[in-house]
Amino acid sequence: MHEYNPPVDPWLDITFEDDDILIANKPPELLSVPGRLEEHYDSLWSRLVAEYPEIQVVHRLDMSTSGLMLLAKHKEAERALKKQFQYRLTHKVYYARVWGAPEHEEGVVDLPLIGDWPNRPKQKVCFDEGKSAETRYQVMKREAQTSIVRLLPITGRSHQLRVHMQQIGCPIVGDEFYAHKQAFEFSTRLELHAAELSFYHPNTQDLMDQFVPCDFYLDAKPCLFNYFSPVPKLPDYKKLPTP
Repeated sequence: MHEYNPPVDPWLDITFEDDDILIANKPPELLSVPGRLEEHYDSLWSRLVAEYPEIQVVHRLDMSTSGLMLLAKHKEAERALKKQFQYRLTHKVYYARVWGAPEHEEGVVDLPLIGDWPNRPKQKVCFDEGKSAETRYQVMKREAQTSIVRLLPITGRSHQLRVHMQQIGCPIVGDEFYAHKQAFEFSTRLELHAAELSFYHPNTQDLMDQFVPCDFYLDAKPCLFNYFSPVPKLPDYKKLPTP
């Protein structure tokens, strides 16, 4: 990691909370959880735990990715939410600015991924030993050198969206790991934002949909409930094995 200078204004951006869960809008360049070194302790979790001692992380975003993170306020909620992520009952929508433009207006990238251990934390495509990874994309806007795409990850592999966009010739701008020099220098940040998240409330079991605007694409709007028609019913995930 390069010199770590996480943003401090705002210190926290909490978009929703009740007795069971908390949702925050993580800025780019803030870790989701503390790193191994003392100077990397500052993170979304460490900022929250001072006020919410029982807060639990149930999923993560890359440091450079902005957007929604769902956290549990107690262990029971954590178990329920982690099961949802494990069994793909949650869904997320991202927006990204990519270099160039995909050939088609929408499509699916289905390429298995594995850790590129000599070049950690990078990932790479591997058809022999990689884990299945699937991303659906839709072109929202074509620009002079770049495009805005909406991304729906079906799986949740590390760096999945970043690798999949790079593999179709459209790396995300500002990506220090996968973008070529021109695409990397096009933006001062990784332009990847987790805008929308749907999940079942761990207590009420109501299907919830949360959305936060995208600072580099102001036309972003909630779409998940329209994407899933009819809305999926909640399986009895409490009977599923604990992750």
